[in-house]
Amino acid sequence: MATYLQNSLLTVVPALALIIVLGTAAGFALEVLVWKGRQTTLLLFLAGIMIPGQMILLPLFTVYFNLHLTGTLWPLIITYTATGLPLTVFMMATYFRAIPKTVFEAAAMDGASVIRSFVSIGFPMMRNSVLTIALVQFFFLWNDLLIALTFTTDDAQRTVQVGLLNFTGQFGVVEYGPTFAAICINVLLILAIYIFLNQRVMRGLAAGAVKG
Repeated sequence: MATYLQNSLLTVVPALALIIVLGTAAGFALEVLVWKGRQTTLLLFLAGIMIPGQMILLPLFTVYFNLHLTGTLWPLIITYTATGLPLTVFMMATYFRAIPKTVFEAAAMDGASVIRSFVSIGFPMMRNSVLTIALVQFFFLWNDLLIALTFTTDDAQRTVQVGLLNFTGQFGVVEYGPTFAAICINVLLILAIYIFLNQRVMRGLAAGAVKG
């Protein structure tokens, strides 16, 4: 079980960090900056939400195999990041839309660059929203079974969910005691995180529903 937890952390944490950083930056660029084609770009991200994950698994497996990435955790990290970005970009764009543009215009008039406006103004104002999205994506990634089951070829690479699916004792007999104990550990971990961050999540969900 410890190996499964370690593998889950080694895949979910880097993927989640990439999703948050890239998704927040993309949301900022799509809603705050003015440039040609931003609406089309946002529609492309929305299209990514509508693509079923099952459709991309076989092509991705072929790509990873040709790149000699199979047998490592990199396919999970890359796939988690790619599948989590569309929803994150859409949600962050919605949150940035609720911030008055005059805030960033005033920063630009004071000489702040685009990067400075994002790092010093945009990102701090999105703390609760970022936390909300991070928690939602964490639940999606941590509870993933299909992607992890497709790209893990060895017991040493299995994540928690795949490990629970194959949690058997000697001679393949299911040992219900250890299995339910492992399930409880998994559920209690997620429940503890949600209870601890519940209030911030509620504030983050409300932030995108109020304009200005």
